[in-house]
Amino acid sequence: MRFVCRNFGLSDMPRRGLTPQEAPLEVLLLDVEAELSIREQGREVWSEEAFPVAELAYHLAYWLRSPAAGHEDFELDSMQAEEGLIRIVNSYGGWRVGSTVTPDFWTSPVAWGVLVAEIGQFHRSVRKGIAAMGVDPSFIPES
Repeated sequence: MRFVCRNFGLSDMPRRGLTPQEAPLEVLLLDVEAELSIREQGREVWSEEAFPVAELAYHLAYWLRSPAAGHEDFELDSMQAEEGLIRIVNSYGGWRVGSTVTPDFWTSPVAWGVLVAEIGQFHRSVRKGIAAMGVDPSFIPES
C-alpha cells in the first residue's frame, strides 16, 4: 500500500488575495492540494484530485505522535471535506486504509511498521511538494 501525490498546487490562495508567506495555518492546510492516489500492488485503487494533502500530512503527523498511535484508528477530520474521507483502522490481520466516500474500498491489511513507513514516505513527499512550490513546509510537523 502506497500514498502517491502529484500535481501540487495552491488552489484558492490567489483568489483569497494571499501569498503563502502571509496565509494563516488553516489556509495553508486547505489550499495546498495535490492529486492523492492510494496504490496497492502496482495498481491505483483510490484517487482524488485536488485533495488537501497538507491537511492530511499535518493530522497524520500528530496522530503518529499521540499515545493513541498504534492503538486507535485514524479518521481525517477535514475542515473542507466530509469526515472520514481517509480512514485508517486496525482490523484482523493489520492496518487498512479506506474512505467513507467509497465504503467498499479498503486496502489489504499491513503491519503497523509498514503503515508507519508509508506515512513517513507520504509526509516527506508532501513536504517536498510544498517546498517545490516555494513554500516553507515547516507548518507540517516532522513525522
